[in-house]
This record gives sequence, C-alpha cells and structure tokens, in this order.
Amino acid sequence: MTDIFLFGTLCHAPVLRIVAGRDLAVRPAVLPGACVLRAAATGWPVLVAWPDTTAQGLLISVDDATLARLDAYEACFGYRRSPVRVTIDGTAHDATVYRAAQAEAEADGASHEPWSLADWVRDWGELEALSATETMRQLDSAPPHEVAHRVWMIAARAQAMVSARRWQRPGLVGVNPARDAVDLVEHRFPYTRFFTVEEFALRHRRFDGALSAEHHRAVFRVADAVTVLPYDPVRDRILLVEQLRLGAYAHGDARPWLLEPIAGMIDAGEPPEVAARRETEEEAGLQLGALHQVARYYPSPGGLAQVLISYVAIADLPDDVTGIAGHEGEGEDILSHLVAWDLACEMLAAGDMVNAPLVISMQWLQIHRDRLRTSG
Repeated sequence: MTDIFLFGTLCHAPVLRIVAGRDLAVRPAVLPGACVLRAAATGWPVLVAWPDTTAQGLLISVDDATLARLDAYEACFGYRRSPVRVTIDGTAHDATVYRAAQAEAEADGASHEPWSLADWVRDWGELEALSATETMRQLDSAPPHEVAHRVWMIAARAQAMVSARRWQRPGLVGVNPARDAVDLVEHRFPYTRFFTVEEFALRHRRFDGALSAEHHRAVFRVADAVTVLPYDPVRDRILLVEQLRLGAYAHGDARPWLLEPIAGMIDAGEPPEVAARRETEEEAGLQLGALHQVARYYPSPGGLAQVLISYVAIADLPDDVTGIAGHEGEGEDILSHLVAWDLACEMLAAGDMVNAPLVISMQWLQIHRDRLRTSG
C-alpha cells in the first residue's frame, strides 16, 4: 500500500471517487512547513513551502491498481509524487504528495490568498466531477501525455454541460417535458479524443403518455462556442473571416473555405462575453466596443451537442484593419475581409453566406442596424 497526502481538488469526495474508481478511506492529516494558496491565474490550489505553518489535507492508503489510476490522472496536469512527512494526531508518517514537476515555478505563480476547498467546490466542484469522468475515460485508451493536450477541451465540454443544466428557458409554448422523461438504457463512447462521439440507447415518454420503443442514436459533442460579427456603424460595414472548414470539405463542398463571423470555444469558467472579446483579438486583432447578444441556440440539436452564443459587436473598422491572423498553436489560418453593408445584404440574399451564425447575425443586424447607427 502507498500513502498519499491530498491537499487540493482530490479532497473533494466525488472527484476522488471518480479518479480512484471506488470509495477510499481518508484520514485528516497535516503537512508541516507548507500552506495551500490559490494560483493567481487559475484559482487552483498550489502547495507552497511556508515556515511555521501547516497545510491541512487528507491521507489515503491505496493499492497498486488505484495508485496507477491516480498517477495517470495527475500526470495529465504535470504532477508527480514526491516524498513528504505528515502528521496524524501528532504522530509523524511518511507519505507522498502530488506536486508540479516544476514546483518552484508553480509556487511563483501562487497568490498570497489561502485556497479554500469549500469555495472551490461551490465554484468548480460540479464541473470538475464531469471533467474528471471524461479524463479517466480518455485514459482508458490513451497515455497521460496525450490526454494532457486535451484537458482544456475536456474542461470546456464539462463547462458546456454545467451551463446546459442551469439554462432556464421561458417555455412559452410547448409541453416541455423534463429530462427525466427520458429513460437512458445505455450510454457508450466509441470515439473519445479532442472531440467525442457518444451513442445512446434510450426510450422516452411520448406525447400520448405511452413509452416509446428503444431508440439508438449518436451525437457529436464539442464544447459551447461564441460567434462575433463586428459592425462599424459609422462606416456602415462588417468584418468577416475566411478559413478552411473541414465540415464543408467532408461534405464535398467544391469551395470549402467559408466566410464567417469570428468564432471560438468558451473555456471552462470563462463568461461568454470574455470569450467573444478574446477570440476577436486572436482572429482579427480587434478591440470591441459594446456586445449585443443575438441569440443563444443549438445549431443542430438532432446530432450535435453544442450551444452557440452569437453576438453583433460594435467595432472601429478602418481600411487597414484586415489581414491574416489566427492562433498559431491551433493551426489557424484566417483571412479577414471588410464588407460594405449593401454588399453584405446582397451576399445574404444571393446565398453567398452559408454559415448559420452569420445568417442569423446578419438578419438580426438588418432589424437593428438603424438603431445601432443612431446610438453609435
């Protein structure tokens, strides 16, 4: 058996159960000469050497199989075990603790605020349980160093699910049955990488009250995303970006480079408005003014598990604002274009705009353009 001192997120029982694969006995323990601080950038826990204080945590004893699961999970985040000496009821015990491979650099990124498990559970507990579930599933078929490149996307998917659970729509029309009207028979994951494909066997309560036959369906799961259509009310023009879209290519489109609004995934814990401004800076180098939400919607709910939040944004669009941009680490190659309003309307009417968020955002702008020009 191996003793491990836990000081951070694994002290949250649901997450520890998911990672370990079973319930574990825990004992309160302290680590002398250390404290747990909030990471300045992320709010995650950082173990820092600190004289004359103690870090509160839990001690677990695990067998080799459970240890392998814990080691693999922590390796996804760049953590490995190192020896420590903890105390339980005043008695010293040898143990190990998961710390960053570059512990000194991690400590340099810590704030001076103590990390609170209760606060973290309130803000992140639900998301982290979902994220840990997928991380462990991915580790069934890929080594930690591969899964490590996907942890941000895994967390973004978890964020999307948390947001969906909390989304309250008015329900002005329709029966609007609750989620428990679906009887989930089986849930499989035939493809789990940067994106995932999930297969469901399910029955559901029909509108006539009877139970349906068992259905077998598949969905493609991404993460929620924002789209931004920059509009200059003074010059009366919009900015579009052009890039290769694999969906159009796979569909056989003769010209798979599409004109679109700016778009990007919402990171875990990131408000959609912040994501919209960040993506606009990355893809077009623009600083935005006011954001006007067009809609929050499922682009294709029959087979795609994703919500889009579309914005029209006020922006200064001089002649020299266009160029080539994109996040090089993500292989983006994006060309921006300025389009005068009359030409944009002609493109929409002629079918030259085939990206759904662009069509929706343009239609919204056609309704609200006069108001934006007056107020702008």
